[in-house]
Amino acid sequence: MPRKVGAAVALALAAFLVGTASANAAGDPVVNITGIEAKNGNLIGLISASGGASIDPSLTVTVSGKDYPVDAITSGQGTPVARTALLVVDTSGSMGAAGMATARAAAAAFLKSVPDDVRVGVVSFSGKAVVDLAPTGDHGKVQTAVDNLKSSGETALYDGVALAVQTLGSKGERSILLLSDGGDTTSKTTQAQANDALKSGGVRAEAVSFKSTESNVSVLKGFASAGGGSVVSAASAGAVASAFTTAAKTLASQLTFSMPLPPGVIAVQNIKVSGLAGGKGFTTTALVDFGEGVPLPTKSGPASVTPVVGPTEDVVKPSTGATLLPVLGVSPMVGIGMAAVFLGLVAIGVALSAPSFKSGRQTRVDSIDRYVTPGAPLKAKAQNRQTAVSESLVFLGERMMEGRESTSKTMALIERADLPLRAGEWWVLRIVGVVAGIATSMSLLRGGQIMTLVAALLGVVLGLFAPAFILRFLAKRRAKKFDHQLPDVLTLVASSLSTGFSLPQALDAIAKDAAEPSAKEFSRALAETRIGADIADSLERMSERMDSANMRWTAMAIRIQREVGGNLAETLRTTAKTLREREELQRHVRALSAEGRLSAYILIGLPIGIFLYTMQTNPAYVELLWTRPLGLVMLAGGIVSLGIGWAWMRKTVEVKV
Repeated sequence: MPRKVGAAVALALAAFLVGTASANAAGDPVVNITGIEAKNGNLIGLISASGGASIDPSLTVTVSGKDYPVDAITSGQGTPVARTALLVVDTSGSMGAAGMATARAAAAAFLKSVPDDVRVGVVSFSGKAVVDLAPTGDHGKVQTAVDNLKSSGETALYDGVALAVQTLGSKGERSILLLSDGGDTTSKTTQAQANDALKSGGVRAEAVSFKSTESNVSVLKGFASAGGGSVVSAASAGAVASAFTTAAKTLASQLTFSMPLPPGVIAVQNIKVSGLAGGKGFTTTALVDFGEGVPLPTKSGPASVTPVVGPTEDVVKPSTGATLLPVLGVSPMVGIGMAAVFLGLVAIGVALSAPSFKSGRQTRVDSIDRYVTPGAPLKAKAQNRQTAVSESLVFLGERMMEGRESTSKTMALIERADLPLRAGEWWVLRIVGVVAGIATSMSLLRGGQIMTLVAALLGVVLGLFAPAFILRFLAKRRAKKFDHQLPDVLTLVASSLSTGFSLPQALDAIAKDAAEPSAKEFSRALAETRIGADIADSLERMSERMDSANMRWTAMAIRIQREVGGNLAETLRTTAKTLREREELQRHVRALSAEGRLSAYILIGLPIGIFLYTMQTNPAYVELLWTRPLGLVMLAGGIVSLGIGWAWMRKTVEVKV
């Protein structure tokens, strides 16, 4: 009997202890310190309790065995610590349409309660884990990203958690809110590796267990334990939404504490924070790197520090890597500015000294000019400094363009476009185009160091190719206008010949009565004949100058008629009729191919326009293209695909007539 009584008492005592422990485990909130660091002479950090439990603002911070009373403030009053949260959503086939609807409603409940300063992103995982939306302060985009999620495929839970930790980075207060059933079928990352990523990254993890045929709550508990969070089992859509709302309230109830760095504390120290949460005492610890710390007070008085008030400038700025100019010890922007000033000084120096680098031919010409017009040097000296510098730049451009294979082609295009430019002036215009292109691209594509270099490179490319493209466009437009006028011009020449005019007289009538550019070109050809050139040769040079096949046939017809005889007026009428029929056929073909050309313009311009628009509205989303290896591969592939598509569409709609 005594043994039975003793056993009963022991069993009752054990049951009481277990029940008490369970009640404590269920009722005591879990308190964590996140985003803690020594900055600007102060120790700052965030403290939060699970389930949104209230924390008494009177805290005690223990550093190196000494207690410091601290009064914390709510995060709604401004926090110097950047806060980022990721919604990690299971989109595998086991979730189904009902699960996706639950996720959308839960995300809406979370975004309704989360503080405005918290950046929120979305990571989903099915067969593989993807970042659907990088962390952003625009919570409307977050809801849109969640609404676009679809359920299908296998489950890569561990990869999703690892990707979320990687996306959050290493600065500020970071947390993930995981909605999953705990199942995993295709992850390359192991469960242990995902737990280690949470621990080493200092990321707080809150998990919501969604009921499905593959539920595995133990996995979610492991994540919550590694991330210092909790697991909520939600059997219905309302319970899931409630759990998400509780997670948002946890962020809203966070307290920010700040205190001056204790003098003499250096290197990595284990600090302790004590206080009350939910009416119960708590004590939590964290490792902090104090660096060189604050020196001990001297005889002249204690060291002064500036307290942290409100958000700091580096709250949400991501790290852009090490400086690109470590040798000079300056930032990239300062380096680019120094380089621009240096190049400008060199250009001015070369421009001012360019007249001294005259060729022998130029020296002889100057000697003749001084002999013929003795007052010329005096007039040159009377020029103002601005004219002298511009002439020096043009002269330098002439020297740079001299002897180049492309110079003759460029001058032919300038002549065809009827632009009053010399080779040196065109070179100066290209340099101005490069400067304007760099300024334009850097003003449109603003960002970090890499983005600045990309913008400068794009500006150089734009400045080099845009003037050439415009020149070709102007030359082609004037040549087309000349071809369009040629049948009417030939008809007018034939009419003049029929009334008894000679060919030079008929061409003179064209030079006086025809529209531009025909009047100017025929006037030039007529001027060549007046100084001794053959009229057929002058017309052939005009056809080469305008790159006109129609004019070549006309010149050939005139040459043949002059050699073998015949009725030139009738020959020109026949030629004009042929040219009109050919132009009519060309216009018909152009009308039939208009849809294909318009499709090519839209398909090429659409991605470029969307890229520029997104750079202004959501640059963080686009920066993934050049901040990650896969993004660089995608960017290169997109550019190559655009080039191939442009060439393909151009060959498809180009019909020779």
